[in-house]
This record gives sequence, C-alpha cells and structure tokens, in this order.
Amino acid sequence: MNDAVKRPSRRFSIAPMLDWTDRFYRRFARELSRDAWLYTEMVNTGAILHGDKMRHLRFDDVENPLALQLGGSDPADLAKCAKIAEDWGYDEVNLNVGCPSERVQSGSFGACLMLEPRLVSDCLKAMRDACGIDVTVKHRIGIDALEDYEFLRDFVGHVHAAAGVNTFIVHARNAILKGLSPKENRDIPPLKYDYVYRLKRDFPQLEILINGGITTHDDIATHLAHVDGVMVGREAYHNPWMLADVDARYYGGDWRPQSREAVMHALRPFVEAELKAGTPLRFVTRHVLGLYQGERGARGWRRTLSDAKLLKDASWPLIEAALAQMQTPESSPA
Repeated sequence: MNDAVKRPSRRFSIAPMLDWTDRFYRRFARELSRDAWLYTEMVNTGAILHGDKMRHLRFDDVENPLALQLGGSDPADLAKCAKIAEDWGYDEVNLNVGCPSERVQSGSFGACLMLEPRLVSDCLKAMRDACGIDVTVKHRIGIDALEDYEFLRDFVGHVHAAAGVNTFIVHARNAILKGLSPKENRDIPPLKYDYVYRLKRDFPQLEILINGGITTHDDIATHLAHVDGVMVGREAYHNPWMLADVDARYYGGDWRPQSREAVMHALRPFVEAELKAGTPLRFVTRHVLGLYQGERGARGWRRTLSDAKLLKDASWPLIEAALAQMQTPESSPA
C-alpha cells in the first residue's frame, strides 16, 4: 500500500461486480461508508492499454480506498496496467482469477487460470515489480471436479511463495467452467466456508478475505472470527443501507449517515456536476433503487427513479420528488 496515505484495513469490502460497481455506484456507496474498501468492475488489460482510459479508470477521489480489478494473463500487459493503476491513484490492483464466464475463458483469464498457478505467479510478480501499491488476487476454491481442499492450499501456497502476494480474496465456491452460466456459478456450487477458514489456519501470515453468499452482519461476524476480512457482493448493491453500519461495526468509528434522505442530499453536488457534464440521470438512479429496501414506500421510490419516461431529460428535481414521496409514503408495502 502507498505509505503516503494511511488506509483502513480490508476488514469489509464490496465485491467487484460487472455492470454494477461502476463509478456512480461507488460514489453513492461512499456516502454510506467512509471506510469500506471499494472495487471496480473487472477491466481487461486490452481495454486499458488500447481503449478509453478515462472511461475505464476515472473515479472521484472520495472513493478511496479503492482497488482496480484487472482481467488478463499476459505478465507484461498486467505490469503496465498495474503501474497505470498506481499513477491514477488507486490503492490496490487486484487480479481476477475467479470469473467463470466463457467469454473470459476465451481470453485465457478468470477462473481457468487456477489451473496454471505458475502463470498466475508470473503475472502477479510482474505486477508487484511494476508498482508500489498492494497487489492482490481474487479466486475460487476450485475448478470443475477439482474440489479437494488440497488444490486450494497448493494454489495459494505456490502463488504466495513465487510471487510474494500476501492478500487472497477467496470466493468460497468452485467455478464450473462448462455447463453453468456466471449467474448459476454464484448460486449452484455449494459454499464451503470451512475451506477458507482452514486456509487461514494453514497460512496465518497471509491476509485472507472471504466472499460468497454473505448477506447479513451476523454472517460477517461469524466469518470474522476465522478470517481477516469479508467481501460482500450483491447484498451491498440491492440493500445498500446495510453499509450504514460498516464503519462503526468493523472500523471502530462513530460516523454514520443520519438517514437515507441525508445520503441522497450529500450526493447532490456529485449528481448535479454529472448532469452538467452531460451524464443522464439514469446512470446514477439505477444504483440507488435499493436504498429504501424494506421500508414502506420503497416500491414508489423504485418506480419513480426507474421510469424511462420520467428519466428522459430529468434532473435533480426528480430525485427530490421521489424523496418527497418517502415523507408521505404510499400505503402499498415495500
């Protein structure tokens, strides 16, 4: 980690989620927690080296601590991207060795790389040699029929020894490379949290984070008794208010957003700056639909802020209107 700025630990983080954890969601999440680690969507190396860097790498400084997740398998390209991540101000660069989609496999990266620990080590070592920020890896516990704990142990042991990586983020499911969609890969392979706990016992010197199927603060407390950190995915997106308790629970702070309405008003300067720059309001509102999940009137909140007709050429007053509805919510349930 860059020593210039002291960052919180990775005790709680929000998982990289393709099409979801873009800079608009991350900016919103930061109004709910100041200390949670945020991750970008996975970005492949080609998009950074040959595409629109501003589109893929741009972020607001308040998003830190922030990690860039990379997809790729060429050590030289990954090294270049790791250096770019450092230059842009990211706190961490993470290699994706967990995505099971066929599109990713065709590019020879993602979960299929678990079958090539030497290549993974070469990639991570090149990244570490190229930059001064933390280099981490996110992976599954196994691939297809390789379900024994020993496969996971040997993968982590080799990568740590050969590349010097100390932080492993483990999705506690196997990746099924053929026959299951990415969505099914998030639900169907059984969760084996005990594998991740055992990994921490076998490598006590490493930072081990657990991911997969974690939805409540009770779940998080259970896992933190065994590992160093917890990474939450879709629950943090669909029920973002859970983030309001993160700083106090996991970082010992006393800051907490006052209310859901206060979160949206704090976000207003960012939203209006984006609108002025030509960003459609829907780019922001699609990420805040779950803010009132479980609250009376939540259905109206979602309906107002997802209505294509209302969103066309809309600006901040539409959000104000949705907030006003929540002050006198409809009688229908959440």
